[in-house]
Amino acid sequence: MTGDNPEGADTPRQPMFYGRRKGKPIRPGKLTAYDAVMPLVQVTLPEGTAPVNPRSFFNGAYDTVWMEIGFGDGEVLSHMAANNPNVGIIGCEPFINGVSALCRDIRDKNLNNVRIWQDDARLLLPRLEAHSLDRCLLLNSDPWPKTRHHKRRFVQQETLDELHRLLKTGAEFRMSTDHADLAAWELEKTYHHGGYSWNATCAADWRTRPADMPQSRYQRKGQTQGRETVFLSFTVL
Repeated sequence: MTGDNPEGADTPRQPMFYGRRKGKPIRPGKLTAYDAVMPLVQVTLPEGTAPVNPRSFFNGAYDTVWMEIGFGDGEVLSHMAANNPNVGIIGCEPFINGVSALCRDIRDKNLNNVRIWQDDARLLLPRLEAHSLDRCLLLNSDPWPKTRHHKRRFVQQETLDELHRLLKTGAEFRMSTDHADLAAWELEKTYHHGGYSWNATCAADWRTRPADMPQSRYQRKGQTQGRETVFLSFTVL
């Protein structure tokens, strides 16, 4: 967990991390995949504060780079990587159980266009060059339902500012959630930010899962429990 610096410290303040980094014991197959794959796909930043072009994280020449923040078990990310081999995709996820699951997919599906930042995305975003991302996904993030925890939600003025700096004009910022209050929060914050245009023209646009995105295990679970997923798509202005 990272937190505020002591008073008088010279280093920049780091965001507080509240999520889990590890859950149930990792199955041997996933752990083997993690040990073999993670050293090859792990995003590392050079020393210093100079902006980094995310294309430099990949071995191949990718003109288009997407990012998924909080990819869970990596179901959507691996699907999109397999179907878009000419796109470099960066996944941010501190939860090692989910990272190990994605590492297994990377190995089994031979996904050469995936890189992983195994930490809080807010530590990576400030180091990236402006206008260097073509799409950002934030799918079924933690709703932090209690009012006193709303400040822990990922979508805040500061993160919307940072993503607007990083995303190219015309890029898509896509979110999904099956938590009604979080859906209203994300819609209101992003809609009123001023740097994003909501793409919905009718109710079906936010009720219907995008054609290029599979239904995740988490979304299926919510549906069986009576919670339909809301899909929010914005274009960067």
